[in-house]
Amino acid sequence: MNKLTLLSTAFFISLLWPCSILAQNDAVVDRIIEIGTTDNRTMEHLDILTNRFGGRILGSDAYDNAARWAAEKFREWGMEVILDDVGELPVGFNRGPWFGRMLSENGMNLHFATPSYTSGTKGVQKGHVVIEPKTQIQFDRMKGKLNGAWVLVSGKSKGWPIDFSEEADQKRTEIIAQNAEIEKKNFEIQRENWQNRGSGKPEKELLPYIEEPALFYQEMVEAGILGIIQSAPNPITALYDRKNLENMSFENLPGVPDIKLDEHQYAIIEQMAKERQRFELEFNIRNHFRLGPIPYHNVIGVIPGTEFPDEYVIVSAHLDSYDVATGTVDNGSGAAPTIEVARLLMEADAKPKRSIMVILWTGEEFGLLGSQSWVDRNTDKHDKIANMFNRDGGPTVANSISVPVAMMEDFEKICEPLNSINPEFPFTLKESTPMKRPTKPWSTDSGPFAVAGIPTLTFGTADTKGYDFNYGEIWHTERDLYNMAIPEYLEHTPIVTAIVVYGIANLDHLLSREGYWLKNSNEKETKGKKKK
Repeated sequence: MNKLTLLSTAFFISLLWPCSILAQNDAVVDRIIEIGTTDNRTMEHLDILTNRFGGRILGSDAYDNAARWAAEKFREWGMEVILDDVGELPVGFNRGPWFGRMLSENGMNLHFATPSYTSGTKGVQKGHVVIEPKTQIQFDRMKGKLNGAWVLVSGKSKGWPIDFSEEADQKRTEIIAQNAEIEKKNFEIQRENWQNRGSGKPEKELLPYIEEPALFYQEMVEAGILGIIQSAPNPITALYDRKNLENMSFENLPGVPDIKLDEHQYAIIEQMAKERQRFELEFNIRNHFRLGPIPYHNVIGVIPGTEFPDEYVIVSAHLDSYDVATGTVDNGSGAAPTIEVARLLMEADAKPKRSIMVILWTGEEFGLLGSQSWVDRNTDKHDKIANMFNRDGGPTVANSISVPVAMMEDFEKICEPLNSINPEFPFTLKESTPMKRPTKPWSTDSGPFAVAGIPTLTFGTADTKGYDFNYGEIWHTERDLYNMAIPEYLEHTPIVTAIVVYGIANLDHLLSREGYWLKNSNEKETKGKKKK
């Protein structure tokens, strides 16, 4: 072959080269759509996370099993897997079944829950009911009756257990002293009202005591109570013992159950107790602890970049959940689609130019533990992250995204295939305005990234078909169950996400950050530079 022929061939190949790259990219996108629409596994992932493992409270067997399973799936699909150590808990917790009932002429089954990391019963426990004392004199008068009693405490539950830390005990001591002074004044008012009886003078009202749930907590436990019961609005929220967990050990675990009872049933029982009716409550609560320390970690699956391996696109969701239900909406509806994004990309043989990191965060419900730790330990990567996508908002469908002007041209190309997936879920690309960079993380795992100045573009979602989904009805409550998922939304979302994430990872330049943050934010805007 002569030199002219060689040059002609090289020129012809150079003309075809961009087309071959485009064809390769289109083939991957087409394959993602094909797999996602004909062999979608999102609901299978969700079933495993929420029904086989269940509520994945940090420190539980369910969480550990879910993390192990996810890591094994990432390996099975050919991803590099990192078990990113974050921390450890002094003890762990597993929730078993629970039931309760009122034993009386008009008995009823009780609707209640207990926060995680609180005590269960010692088998089936049955006892009478008393209303908690508000002063030392009241406590002394009923101390003997407290033995073997279920105690109704004041306040409305927000899901947290009663705090029995040293700081809480100090606060109680101060309130007990204040209530003693109020009690003295009330004795005077009662005496005056007695003396003025029949005089026509109006009775003076007694002063209210300072309310503090379980004011005599330690004293009541020492007196032998079976447990405390607090009124809870429906649906019942049950969180965890955040104020005492760090200092827990097998030597100082909580000793009595902390029951959050349906407010309607609580009102009935409270009235019966005020009337000094004779009845009993019976509970069987299987709350179990694990011997610590219990390590926990983020699960990271990596698809290495072929040209810019030290630049990243992150797609993520938190794996942990509360365990009073099965953690379907918060955040199985984020974790399952994120896992499916990893599968779609690997099954489509995606080989992106920059690395894609699929991250299942740990300890989000305990205060963004996993994401904050990762951001703190990976400062060298901050400027190399094109975007951090995070899903943590329920089982609605991804149907839009808003980007600044500097990203618009890139996203117009990336998002072009999205409206060919399913006409029932049209996708909209919108222009965004600059945001003020936060100084404190907001309450999901993208928060620490935003504080660090990393873009956190998020898909807009909607209940497109009008299924009357209400996130607040389910969030952190007993209703967070598999039947609350919306399969068609959850199956469409990872297809959209995989295409967009792959498109960003395959750009010949890092996404520009111009116009993402306000110029008077914590640091100057950073522009992405095109690669040559």
